[in-house]
Amino acid sequence: MKLRVLFLCFAISLPAVATPLPIPDQGPALRIQGSNTIGAALGPALVKGLMEHQGLQGVHSEPGAGANEQRVVGKTRQGKTVTVEVAAHGSSTGFAALKNARADLAASSRPIKDSELVDLEPLGDLKSPDAEQVIAIDGLAIILNPRNPLNTLNTEQLAQIFNGEVSTWEALGGIGGAIHLYARDDQSGTYDTFKELVLSRRGKPLAGTAQRFESSEALSDAVSHDPQGIGFIGLPYVRQAKAVAIVDGDSQPMLPLTSLIATEDYPLSRRLFFYVPPSSRNPWAKALVDFSQGSKGQAIVAANGFIAQQVQAIGVTPRPSMPDDYQAIARDAQRLTVNFRFEEGSASLDNKARQDLQRVVAYIRSHGKLDKRVTLVGFGDAKNDPQRAALLSKLRAMAVRRELVKSGVVLRDIRGFGAQMPVAANTADEGRIKNRRVEVWVY
Repeated sequence: MKLRVLFLCFAISLPAVATPLPIPDQGPALRIQGSNTIGAALGPALVKGLMEHQGLQGVHSEPGAGANEQRVVGKTRQGKTVTVEVAAHGSSTGFAALKNARADLAASSRPIKDSELVDLEPLGDLKSPDAEQVIAIDGLAIILNPRNPLNTLNTEQLAQIFNGEVSTWEALGGIGGAIHLYARDDQSGTYDTFKELVLSRRGKPLAGTAQRFESSEALSDAVSHDPQGIGFIGLPYVRQAKAVAIVDGDSQPMLPLTSLIATEDYPLSRRLFFYVPPSSRNPWAKALVDFSQGSKGQAIVAANGFIAQQVQAIGVTPRPSMPDDYQAIARDAQRLTVNFRFEEGSASLDNKARQDLQRVVAYIRSHGKLDKRVTLVGFGDAKNDPQRAALLSKLRAMAVRRELVKSGVVLRDIRGFGAQMPVAANTADEGRIKNRRVEVWVY
């Protein structure tokens, strides 16, 4: 993945001077296993950043024992070698390695499964706030030839197109005859993202007719020269092709804008995680998590093409499809690029929301908006009773208010819009969780 964004330093701050970490007498200081999306480049880059923050010298990467494995190596001023091992064989392998004591930290491009949670119970609660850490947001664009008249596709259509079930543009209301598929290769984190968010969720494999590419640039250029082409790519590689808006369920069409990926409203966005068992006694694991969440770590996230968890204010253009009261807010205020979401079936903030509270409070303080300059807007998934949906959405906003008040924020208003303006389909748990959200608006 290669998504490039500007980074604003409203992340959790780190001390100016790093506390020296102990150097093991033998073996690696830290072992990381799991996601290829993280482990191929982002994980090693964060490790390098931590090592340099620790004052290590000559920090570099070396090939590991096998494919998709590497070692990050540095030396202390006294000449002692420090090594961190990174193995990137897929998210599931990270959790298996934790169970078998072959890893200290699991990197995952999906949340831990219930079965894995139970399996790892002897190590503590892997869903606890300290154990589960969102380090970045990932996303991708769907691209067409610029001459293709289609501007919008939904996620179900995407699955059918890339599975080969829909094989002509005419079947989608377009023109051009047979659809030509362009996809990244199996080693690509971009492909991992697409497979996870579009194909696997519908039990569909990628069609064998798809042309596969190692290079993002080559894929994008191929689509831009093929009137019948369609592909998926990271944002910087749209190049001369045309990115289309994506719809999930009853959501509005959404272009792959950085702000919509940051809030996780855009359908083809997902979270990237570090998991550290509560029972862990490895100080390097905790230090890497803290470094990744800080301003230096999030700058590395952005530099490696993912969406950093920075907070900034953006203007939102009112649209006729928005409720009148929401349009009024959009005319007078700006929206922060973060959404608060909740644990499944709960009014409790999820772990990313708990992390984001610190970032939002830092933004509000630094911009002088502590006194009645913030409005919270809650949303929910569809219920049989619209009034119940509206009440629940306001209760979610009030849950965020309680946390902000602890930091001295005096709210201007709290609004609940129920199941209006969904950002995902309500037919699956993932969609309902995305729809249960609270937006932050500043005046």
